[in-house]
Amino acid sequence: MFDHVKFGASDYAASKAFFLEALAPLGVTLVSEGPPAYGAELAQPHGKVSLCLFETQEKPAHLHLAFTAATRAQVDAFHRAALEAGGQDHGAPGLRPHYHAHYYAAFVIGPDGHNIEAVCHEPEA
Repeated sequence: MFDHVKFGASDYAASKAFFLEALAPLGVTLVSEGPPAYGAELAQPHGKVSLCLFETQEKPAHLHLAFTAATRAQVDAFHRAALEAGGQDHGAPGLRPHYHAHYYAAFVIGPDGHNIEAVCHEPEA
């Protein structure tokens, strides 16, 4: 269901340290990190789901939910359905090579302002 969940933290360093320590018994480690405004990605080894956090002073902090899509066609269908359901476009379906070569995603803003994404990590069929 989820590919990743991303949320904001007002004290990025403390939140990152907390989650790394608290989730260490579950095998969760830091797998990537950028500047605090971009944040950190935490996951289990060879995991397909990640927890991401970033620094923000926004209250409530921005929430980003990414759902796994098996195919790029599902990403396209998600985007159409979400717009028809009243979502606001926040990124049309397409490749996001700055994440990785096969990162195909679409983004919408839901009714409460949350960033909702569908992502396929597979190469085009």
